[in-house]
Amino acid sequence: MKINDTDSENCTQPYLIAEIGVNYIDISEKQDISPIAAAKKMVAEAANAGVNAVKFQSYTADQLASKNSPAYWDTSEESTESQYELFSQYDDFGAVEFKEIAEWTTNNYDVDFLSTPFDFQAVEYLQDLVPAYKVASADITNHPLLRQIAQKGKPILLSTGASTIGEIDQAVRVIEDEVENPEISLLHCILQYPTDPKNANLGMIEHLDEVYPEYTVGYSDHVPPDGGMVTLLNSVVNGAKIIEKHFTLDKSLEGNDHYHAMNADDVRIFRQNIDHLRRTTGQKKKEPISVEENSRNYARRSLVATTDIDKGEELTRDKLTIKRPGTGIQPAMIDIVIGRKAQKRIQLDDIIVWKMV
Repeated sequence: MKINDTDSENCTQPYLIAEIGVNYIDISEKQDISPIAAAKKMVAEAANAGVNAVKFQSYTADQLASKNSPAYWDTSEESTESQYELFSQYDDFGAVEFKEIAEWTTNNYDVDFLSTPFDFQAVEYLQDLVPAYKVASADITNHPLLRQIAQKGKPILLSTGASTIGEIDQAVRVIEDEVENPEISLLHCILQYPTDPKNANLGMIEHLDEVYPEYTVGYSDHVPPDGGMVTLLNSVVNGAKIIEKHFTLDKSLEGNDHYHAMNADDVRIFRQNIDHLRRTTGQKKKEPISVEENSRNYARRSLVATTDIDKGEELTRDKLTIKRPGTGIQPAMIDIVIGRKAQKRIQLDDIIVWKMV
């Protein structure tokens, strides 16, 4: 998958999306600044930390959830028990605000602006603002929305949380029916907020790659970050080329998506760890490398004389031992050497080479 100028299949670092979502609302209240200012501040922090993209969520509560929709998140972290009530608190931004943020982002930083549309209107107003569309896990069976997004002809990031392979197949077919050779990234995701590490099941990334080899695989993470960002690192080990994780400036904020989000320091740690992972992975073909040359010569062993051996004298097992360095005849050749005769006088502890026998 290629998003703008970034080919996610051929990068040394995964394409990392900072999911700002609607966290800017809480940041604006905590820091007593406008929501627009808070959103821009979060974009700046994420961009300076080294992400590839920042992502928001485009929705209105009225079009997203019934007033009778119960919570599906951990209410000990986010106490609101109605989806409609929660989303109503975070749906202030629309076409005008997202246009301002998108233009400001691309004018000031080398990062992509993305947003997840949750309704048909959002798909339309985001068309000229985003280089790719993100589809939330919960909309994988929303074929009318998928169809409209596919018709825009842009790359699609499709989260697969709580989905069967059959449901993923149907979603992929809906997209394929609308556009020839679509660019799709299937993101493994566990639809639990927050996700317990034991439930992350990052091995599923490899399964997605096996089932859909023609598409890019990735990971959308809801596991609270650990000190070494090991969960995200492990997702890369398991094949994730694109990673999405919620982003905040303050993990201590209650509710919404702060309690399982990464911050700028986490981004930097993750990038450093990926660099280390790449450096230590190196080439895949097993063979000696240049820095091992001295070890091959001096840490290995050779046949060595246990006594003085006269010219013409037969080399027997008791006249040979095995010692370092490895610059002489290898111990693996001992049976070939035994029974041969010395071509010159060999002294005690001499390393035996072929011209001696």
